[in-house]
Amino acid sequence: MTSLSKYFAASLCAVSLSLTAMNAEDNFKYTVDNFADIEVLRYKVPGFEDLSLNQKRLVYYLTEAALQGRDILWDQYGKYNLEIRGLLEDAYTSYKGDRNTPEFKAFEKYLKQVWFGNGIHHHYSTDKFTPEFTQEYFETLIPAEKRPANFSTICEVIFNPDVMPKRVNQADGADLVATSACNFYDGLTQKEVEEFYAQRKDTTDLTPISHGLNTRLVKKDGKIEEQVYKVGGLYSPAIEKIVANLEKAVAYAENDAQKNIIEALIKYYRTGDLHDFDTYSILWTDDTASQVDFINGFIESYGDPLGMTGSWESIVNFKNQEASNRTELLSSNAQWFEDRSPVDPRFRKPVVKGVSAKVITAAILAGDSYPSTPIGINLPNADWIRAAHGSKSVTIENITQAYDAASHGNGFNEEFVIDEPTRKLLDDYLFITDNLHTDLHECLGHGSGRLLPGVDPDAMKAHGSTLEETRADLFALYYLADPKLIELGLLDNPEAYKAEYYKYILNGLMTQLVRIEPGKDVEEAHMRNRQLIAAWALEHGKKDNVIEMVEINGKHFIKINDYEKLRGLFGELLAEIQRIKSEGDYQAGASLVETYAVKVDPAIHKEVLDRYSKLTIAPYRGFVNPVYTPVFDENGEISDVTISYTEDYPTQMLRYSRDYSPLTK
Repeated sequence: MTSLSKYFAASLCAVSLSLTAMNAEDNFKYTVDNFADIEVLRYKVPGFEDLSLNQKRLVYYLTEAALQGRDILWDQYGKYNLEIRGLLEDAYTSYKGDRNTPEFKAFEKYLKQVWFGNGIHHHYSTDKFTPEFTQEYFETLIPAEKRPANFSTICEVIFNPDVMPKRVNQADGADLVATSACNFYDGLTQKEVEEFYAQRKDTTDLTPISHGLNTRLVKKDGKIEEQVYKVGGLYSPAIEKIVANLEKAVAYAENDAQKNIIEALIKYYRTGDLHDFDTYSILWTDDTASQVDFINGFIESYGDPLGMTGSWESIVNFKNQEASNRTELLSSNAQWFEDRSPVDPRFRKPVVKGVSAKVITAAILAGDSYPSTPIGINLPNADWIRAAHGSKSVTIENITQAYDAASHGNGFNEEFVIDEPTRKLLDDYLFITDNLHTDLHECLGHGSGRLLPGVDPDAMKAHGSTLEETRADLFALYYLADPKLIELGLLDNPEAYKAEYYKYILNGLMTQLVRIEPGKDVEEAHMRNRQLIAAWALEHGKKDNVIEMVEINGKHFIKINDYEKLRGLFGELLAEIQRIKSEGDYQAGASLVETYAVKVDPAIHKEVLDRYSKLTIAPYRGFVNPVYTPVFDENGEISDVTISYTEDYPTQMLRYSRDYSPLTK
């Protein structure tokens, strides 16, 4: 399965943005913690107090269902993660010595990194964290009576850089399964996995299930076995807790459609049958009336090197009615955009079905969406459901607002943006154009285009996620400059799109490199996508001098000389990417990725790292969740749910391990 839906912030969320987004009149503290390359923020949940009592009850039980899945993701990300987390947390909470020594500070930093990565690998690069303390010091923190039988193995996993070095390996020529430390496969090679699922696919089935989405594949005694994630199967203790809270949520469903959705999800968790998941997905897609909404399950496959198995995640949210006017306007014009797409008419959808879009307020982030989270979502992922029933797209605006507010005045513009007029352009228009780019990417980009009959949705193999995100980004970039957005009243200045174009090229060619260690390639799908677009446009625009990388006082800057021609280049590349996907042309897709998306210019990379080191900007950001507390009446019924924003990062992580660890209790 090729993962389609997550849309992460394209920049490092470092650009100073419009003050209208800041809510600067209050004293809300966005920054919670800083360590390594991470800044932890908190986000507001505006409008929660205005929900009805039953909506608050619904949100509460859905958030409880979300939090109960935490252990699943930790185990999916590595088979030793839960044991290691337990050892680290026990050492941290029971330590009686001086917590200000360099050794303990290094230990604390490592624990915070592990929390953020949902395991011992970085959430973005997927490289294993390197402890800045010794194994000998670690052993002093773990008394002999608390050491598990495999303690020596755990020490090897933590301290030996050659053991499980990469959670998701995407290196060209490698056996992606055998060399990835994630826990989706055990004892198999990439060839064995691909052959196993190839034998199960029916290419004539017009409603194919997403094979491997909710299973772990293991090899025992020479035989390959699928371990299904379900009640009574793999991860049953956690799934039972999820189901119990979903059953409580059913009583407070806003309408019969939402009640049917929750019950369909419960059925799927009980059977593990992917046909039941498709039923749930269709019901979920068709529900556009409910204000409260959620995702919960094994959905995105970025964590699987082959893009097959879904990582567990959940987001609970409710509709931002006012802001949703923007996305609803776009989705209601979906056919107009599709009909005028610069791709071959053979690859367009003659009838765009069921594209619904809204702006949401996130109430809780969980699993693969926590602490790092997307800013936009488009689901379901199954191509046949999207073709027959459409898709549902959301932009998570309270998350983008938190990013923006925390970024104000951090010096990024002055260091990386070429001149004052361009900085003013970004200050004036980047907030709205960035959100519109997300809207277009999710609402229209992922829902655009079609496969030719008989083309395998997984034809792009390991490059599928990169190429799909490239396709959706290009669709959004191309139409961001279209006069239609002025006509619809979504922008008030025909020059506004230039803010997003400049930021996108700057990020794709330069600033996102701060997330990569020296000497390494680009591996994460979204980063590859952005570099592919920017590097391709730079090369193919040379004849007309569309984009330059200029040097000023020893520093390199992006200079865009012709924004109109740049839009034309985006359209040209979109047409080719859509052709590749529609025809299943793996070789052409792989060639684009390998030519433009992977390799890094070491000199530019070093320069970017040096310039960033002078700023106090973390390359990565994530969040702590608000705390929801039910208030019970004399009959034991929830009479209110309160929300607070005071919990710090270690406190939240330790509470989650104490209260939401069904796989370790």
